[in-house]
Amino acid sequence: MLDIVAIQGRLPHRYPFLMVDRVLELQPGERAVAIKNVTVNEPHFTGHYPGRPIMPGVMILEALAQVGGLAVMVSDEDEATEGKVPLLAGVDRARFRKPVVPGDQLRLEVDILQLRRSTGKCRGVAFVGEERVAEAEFMFVITSPGE
Repeated sequence: MLDIVAIQGRLPHRYPFLMVDRVLELQPGERAVAIKNVTVNEPHFTGHYPGRPIMPGVMILEALAQVGGLAVMVSDEDEATEGKVPLLAGVDRARFRKPVVPGDQLRLEVDILQLRRSTGKCRGVAFVGEERVAEAEFMFVITSPGE
């Protein structure tokens, strides 16, 4: 398991754009499972939508992509990924099945489909409880900051 401090050591994202609260399972290069607690004080709920807050689908995809980024990075000690950042390069087959609202807890499951030295492809599924709420496939480019 990774707590928020360990997550921040692996991902460059920070508030308000860090979408991963805890990692429950991490098999580097293979799979990651994480939690995102959805709270009403998140900035996007101010306008999406007043009186009926719904988490934007793109934010759910971003949370899945961040978990995918954790999964594609082999390890902190691996020289091949040290100082590198996974950048989102593509999203395919995105589907949204149920609205996500404040108070929900997203379980974000990502499986790596393909991993090369500088690219990766994964499939992510977001759940609230046992119900699938969103899914997509993601492509990553693993690069140095500033490239």
